[in-house]
Amino acid sequence: MSGMFQGLDAEDYDRTYDDNELVQRIWSYFQKYQAKFNRIVVATIVLAILGTALPIIIYRAIESAAYGGLPTDTMIWLIGAVFTAGLATYFVNWYRRLRSAELIADVVLDMRRDAFTAAAGQDMSFYDEFSSSRILSRITNDTEEFSQIVLLSLDVINQLTVAIILVVLLFTINVPLTLMVLVMAPLVIVAALSFRKAARRVTRQSARVMGEVNRSIQEAVTGISVAKNFRQEGFIYNEFKEVNDQSYALNVARARVIASIFPTLNTLGGLATASLLYFGGRATLGMASLLPVVTIGAWSLFVSTVDRLWFPLMNGAAFWSQFQQGLSACERVFALIDSDRGVNQKDNKMFDRLNGEIKFTDVTFGYTADDLILPRFNLTIKPGESIALVGHTGAGKSSIIKLVSRFYEFQSGEITIDGTDLRELDLESYRRKLGIVSQVPFLFDGTVAENIRYAAPDATDEEIIGMAKKIGNGDWLETLPQGIESPVGERGSQLSMGQRQLVALMRVLIHNPEIFIFDEATASIDPFTESQIQEALDLIMQNTTAIVIAHRLSTIRNVDRIVVLSQGEMIEEGSHDELVAAGGHYAELYDTYFRHQSLAYIEEQAWVK
Repeated sequence: MSGMFQGLDAEDYDRTYDDNELVQRIWSYFQKYQAKFNRIVVATIVLAILGTALPIIIYRAIESAAYGGLPTDTMIWLIGAVFTAGLATYFVNWYRRLRSAELIADVVLDMRRDAFTAAAGQDMSFYDEFSSSRILSRITNDTEEFSQIVLLSLDVINQLTVAIILVVLLFTINVPLTLMVLVMAPLVIVAALSFRKAARRVTRQSARVMGEVNRSIQEAVTGISVAKNFRQEGFIYNEFKEVNDQSYALNVARARVIASIFPTLNTLGGLATASLLYFGGRATLGMASLLPVVTIGAWSLFVSTVDRLWFPLMNGAAFWSQFQQGLSACERVFALIDSDRGVNQKDNKMFDRLNGEIKFTDVTFGYTADDLILPRFNLTIKPGESIALVGHTGAGKSSIIKLVSRFYEFQSGEITIDGTDLRELDLESYRRKLGIVSQVPFLFDGTVAENIRYAAPDATDEEIIGMAKKIGNGDWLETLPQGIESPVGERGSQLSMGQRQLVALMRVLIHNPEIFIFDEATASIDPFTESQIQEALDLIMQNTTAIVIAHRLSTIRNVDRIVVLSQGEMIEEGSHDELVAAGGHYAELYDTYFRHQSLAYIEEQAWVK
């Protein structure tokens, strides 16, 4: 069993809620729709009353037949009553199920909206740490699981209402026999609740493994091109098979727990039914010394209603174990909703426009407390200045732009924007002033125009085309089969890396931010596309403060200042020519990474050949 749960540990943001807390939290969603809920309650009560009508009608018929005959008009009346009760039951049940489906849909809609809002509001550090597919599983699978359990709950409530009405009726007919029917009820409830912990644990793990299945599928589909390039389809299949087999084992374990409930309860219920048949039959014949004489009609009512009584009791008791599925699902959804933010603001200061001054003062930052990336880092970027960050992998370049973007919380020091502590700014307003292009630009499935318009929904096609023509006279648009209406494919798969960068830069241009952050792609592109990218960069950097992680010499030469990093510290700064002449760390980087990109080097190699 331990191997079955391997790799299914709770996420760091998971929480444990007790049953009462979960039920109260769930009820808070239903309270928003009190009117709909009340209508369902009324329909449930009416349906329960109708559910007791048939055995009562039969009871009266037997009593009449046994002690006074059954006239034809009474027979017709009974047939009409049974038909009317059945027809009314059908329509009331239809109404209850329709309104129940609407109510559940409303609640699930709200729950999914809250979960999605919480996920969308999380910072990038959250997604760096936790799998997006597992988060997706909570928003979709777990809320769907909850909806199924709520529907079951409403059915059980209806059945229990029928049982309560029948018990009251049976008490009015014969108290001893009714007590005999109910004597096993406490044992049934205790037996059902004994399955609760096992059901809760296995359903919680089943939900987690579903997240693992989603993660495996998402990773396989996303990376299918790499798998095919290296002929590793078998490897990704085996990875999927392993987690899928784990999901199968857990689902079987859950089914065993749930399936064990009813045989146990049926056994206890069967003992009570057998006792009723034996002692009730003797009481009918006047042979039970401890029981009063029971009429044939009353005894037949007890026999005909025992299933109607026991099934709701057993279903209601067993339901609490099954309800753990819904509680486990809700627990995972609420844990996502309640997850702490990685970045916490001290204030929500608003502003109309940024000048773009950025200042790091003794900033200490690490992704973990034991692994510092920036130890007491200091840097000042003037308004409108463009800087290039260069350095070996791990020097701290990406960490700096993540901190400026306010995607991560730093441990100590201060970062100010125009003299105001970054932690005091309204994040939504601040990020609207940023233009960010990542190393691998993400494009949404749609057209080029739709992706450019993402940052400025009101931008017209004419504005987009006019802006595009400022880059290489718009020649890059001619490489697209349908111009700005060309589809980009999933994640921009139908465009080259250079075209993706141009679309991402156009998105920033149309947005017109005050601070520009650009993590230049390392992929090789042709000189023509590189010159177009540089034109776009020049246009953006004319009116913004710009931070660029540079991988191309053409980009480095066009910034105002180069900042050289090593192990989270600024060790050199200056222009390209100044730093090369100094012969320091930048000169080594230039010889290693950038020199082969220079025109002089290319001409020298051509002369040698």
